[in-house]
Amino acid sequence: MKPWNCVPHRIVAAALTLMLLWAAGCHSRHIDMTVENRTGAAIQLLEVDYPSASFGADKLAPGEVFRYSIQVRGSGPLKVEYTKSDGRQAQISGPTLAERQEGQFQIVLLPGDAAEFHPQLTPKL
Repeated sequence: MKPWNCVPHRIVAAALTLMLLWAAGCHSRHIDMTVENRTGAAIQLLEVDYPSASFGADKLAPGEVFRYSIQVRGSGPLKVEYTKSDGRQAQISGPTLAERQEGQFQIVLLPGDAAEFHPQLTPKL
């Protein structure tokens, strides 16, 4: 006797349907981040802090774009730090991010320790 004959087909079909519905309901929310260096000089030790984690790069040449994907846990402000070509530290505060947001977020680093933030995110839920 085959194993499939032991289990009614309705139970197998129901189990498969539940598994497909569960898998379809799983959605990993993430934010595609880009950091663009428009400071006019190379920067080093770039660090972007966001709620519950951070990411960064060793160096970023003038005009270079760094891409990274994040998942936010909790909520809080975004902060950007880097070392300028003269060795001084730049620290810039950004907008608040919240868990369950997703979309695109562009950070443009500018001369004079300034930055532009261009979030295209779903609303906070």
